[in-house]
Amino acid sequence: MTELFAGLLDDAAVFPPGNVPVPDAVRAYRERQSSPLLGPFICSLPRWEELRATLTAGSPLPVALTVPGGAADVPSAISQARAEPRVRLVALEVPASAETLADLVKAVDAQVLTYVELPWADVTAATVGALADAGLRLKVRTGGLVATAFPDERQLAGVLVEAVRGGVAFKLTAGLHDPIRHRDPATGFEHHGFLNVLLATARALEGGDVVAALADQDGARVAAAVAKFDDGLAGRVRRHFVSFGTCSVTEPVDGLLHHGLLPEDLR
Repeated sequence: MTELFAGLLDDAAVFPPGNVPVPDAVRAYRERQSSPLLGPFICSLPRWEELRATLTAGSPLPVALTVPGGAADVPSAISQARAEPRVRLVALEVPASAETLADLVKAVDAQVLTYVELPWADVTAATVGALADAGLRLKVRTGGLVATAFPDERQLAGVLVEAVRGGVAFKLTAGLHDPIRHRDPATGFEHHGFLNVLLATARALEGGDVVAALADQDGARVAAAVAKFDDGLAGRVRRHFVSFGTCSVTEPVDGLLHHGLLPEDLR
């Protein structure tokens, strides 16, 4: 099952609610960089100089660079990243909307893998088609610091179905530390589970009930269903659901171990 989770966890430790100082976050990333579950280190363009100040000699740090300023800042982000030999630019993540997507398509460099962060309500057949035509990927937020930042299961199901129908790869971010859908006792917010998302993506590929897969809070049942993925289905699922950003890498790993989906030596 390890292959199903390879590169699934993008390290967003410096973002809320984790807010780990950049030097500490980079050091922790380096310590666990050999983990097959780990994706790139995520840094925002406004904190680029902070990141550069922490870098040392050695293998380049794989970085996904978020560009909160949107399309106008994309050329600068690319040039700065390419000029820094201690960084390997893995991807850009750039916010847009249905109205600004065309401008972003014009600004991106085809040689740089780019995720376009759209509000869930803007993920339609038309916007997904535009992403597919431009060779871009989709990014959607699944949580945050307020209840309205969390799409419900029907809203997220709509995103997954459109992405699968349109043949577009996607990543998610925020609120997905736990493998299984649950209500946070401290905030009362309903969080999606990343195992639920894997299962829901499979259901979207197979024409099954995507909403039910996202809504299921029975951890044993969801984990058992994911454990039944054969290699072919696992590969198809991961070609769509590429990764999710998490400010904690240990919590998702502990969750997978708890459900018996990882060998103990990957703790």
